[in-house]
Amino acid sequence: MKIKKNFLIFLFFFSTFYLLLSFKPLVMAQVDDLKQKILQQQEYIKELEKQQKIYEENIQIKRKEALTLKNQISILTNQIAKTKTEIKKKEAQINKTNLEIEEIQEQIKNKNIEISDLKEKIAEFLRKIYQYDNKNYLEIIILNESISSYFNLLKTSIDLQNFLQENLDNVQKIKENLEINEKNLQEKKSELEKLKNELASKKKDLEYEERSKRNLLEETQGAEWKFQTLLAQARAEMKQAEREISRLEKEIRKKLAKEKEKQWQELEEAGILVFSWPVPNEGVVAFFHDFDYPFRKWLGEHSGIDIRAAQGTPVRASASGYVARAKDAGMGYSYIMIIHQQNYSTVYGHLSKINVGEGVFVKRGEVIGRSGGLPGTPGAGRFSTGPHLHFEIRKDGIPVNPLNYLP
Repeated sequence: MKIKKNFLIFLFFFSTFYLLLSFKPLVMAQVDDLKQKILQQQEYIKELEKQQKIYEENIQIKRKEALTLKNQISILTNQIAKTKTEIKKKEAQINKTNLEIEEIQEQIKNKNIEISDLKEKIAEFLRKIYQYDNKNYLEIIILNESISSYFNLLKTSIDLQNFLQENLDNVQKIKENLEINEKNLQEKKSELEKLKNELASKKKDLEYEERSKRNLLEETQGAEWKFQTLLAQARAEMKQAEREISRLEKEIRKKLAKEKEKQWQELEEAGILVFSWPVPNEGVVAFFHDFDYPFRKWLGEHSGIDIRAAQGTPVRASASGYVARAKDAGMGYSYIMIIHQQNYSTVYGHLSKINVGEGVFVKRGEVIGRSGGLPGTPGAGRFSTGPHLHFEIRKDGIPVNPLNYLP
């Protein structure tokens, strides 16, 4: 019986050691290599961010100085360098995310191997316990020297089964971790798509910035007096637009109140005014009263928001109302102003095309024109830095922050 007892004890320690081996972490050289590459990308991204900060500081310094052709070219040069660095950063972030995806995929593969291997070992272990449990207990008692020896064997069997249950629980934990990894994988894939879109957008920004610099050099031919002439024209253009907007808003409101247009009366009676984004919200590149607005010092406070929009994007009425002004200024600043109920109005600037006439009623969401802003193109006006839509919301003729009204 001592042989039988020793065999069972051996079975316990052998099985325990066998199962413990199955939970030894899988040290994969490939995973370690991926981690190292991810760290390298992180360090590279940090270096690029330092470079970006330097370019941004240079831009801020020049913006505080006098607006001269030399300073403006310096600002554009630093902005181009900053955007190029941003492109490198996005590419590094994409590489890093790809490596993280590969790392998670390796972890998932390893955990599946671990689970499969563990299940196989547990199955073998169960077969051994089954063989032992199928022994005739009376036979075991008779063969044992004493009842106490039998109970010792029985206790060992119970310990083995408890150990088995513990390891089955471990399998469940590995499966739960596997589900977390799979969720993380999907999140990383979504992040990758977002980064790719941002990279494409930054490449367009770079193209527009380089074109803006070329356009400025061509228009001025390197002459400071020509640059100052352009600046004076831009100031005059913006002041004229402001005067027109203020005057026409008052005139149109009086006219509408006097004539009692049916659609206008319906709007007033409805009492509900809902604003929507005039172009898809691809990001705001300049905010209301933006301290970093490049021409704030010379052209005044930024009276609206600049919404990122590719050249020629359909521009839609943010709310229903009457078109008070639809100014096609040729190569100057083209814009549309719409009068709404409750003393609100909206302005849409840097339009490359205007689709509506003055005095017509438009519904919210109706296409009223096409966005512009690309330097040297119709409707962009002077000193536009790239394609976007300038959008204003006014209350009682005074500009308010559009972001407080948009969904």
